[in-house]
Amino acid sequence: MAEHEETLMEKIAEKIHGHESSSRIPTTMSHRNRRRRHFLWRNKKVSAGALGVATGIWALFELLEYNLLTLVCHLSILALALLFLWMNAATFIYNTSPPLIPEVHIPKDPVLEFAEALRFEINRTFVVLRDTASGRDLKKFLSGIAGLWVLSIVGNWCNFLTLFYIVFVLLHTVAVLYEKYEDKVDPFAEKAMHEIKQYAVFDAKVPSKIPKGALKEKKKD
Repeated sequence: MAEHEETLMEKIAEKIHGHESSSRIPTTMSHRNRRRRHFLWRNKKVSAGALGVATGIWALFELLEYNLLTLVCHLSILALALLFLWMNAATFIYNTSPPLIPEVHIPKDPVLEFAEALRFEINRTFVVLRDTASGRDLKKFLSGIAGLWVLSIVGNWCNFLTLFYIVFVLLHTVAVLYEKYEDKVDPFAEKAMHEIKQYAVFDAKVPSKIPKGALKEKKKD
């Protein structure tokens, strides 16, 4: 009876997760298409603006060695000073009523879309980690360990912000360059893969044909 209830609860959970995943498919596809258009520079102003903002942030924190709190305070001081001077200049110099300071609001929809996309990517990462640690696929497990180990080594060479900026620049350059020079890149990649396969076959066949006695005699000499 207990086993029957457990299997029934598992089926209900699978149906619920299946319904949730099916309802997320249109949203996921729209996010992927939007990212694809962004990284392929379909809207050059948006892509260039994002790359420029990322470059400015990296330069402020890495080259100028700014602290986040210091930067926020300095920008706030500058904004308050400019607004104060603007209001007083309009009142005392031009004898006019002070101009209205425009209200600034963070729009709701872009924030919710970003939060939804971030939540989806985090949940997908958790699913990948769970599948990797489940013990079903040794190759996936070793690949995950190797990837995390390489990432830890890269983390010793540079900090998180620099690594994030490098990945951000690569995402904005590699895809569009590949799309532009696809006719030249594909033949070169096929040729390189063919040579690598030939070298692998040569490395696997040739040492096996060399007599071990000859190798031992060479070592003695």
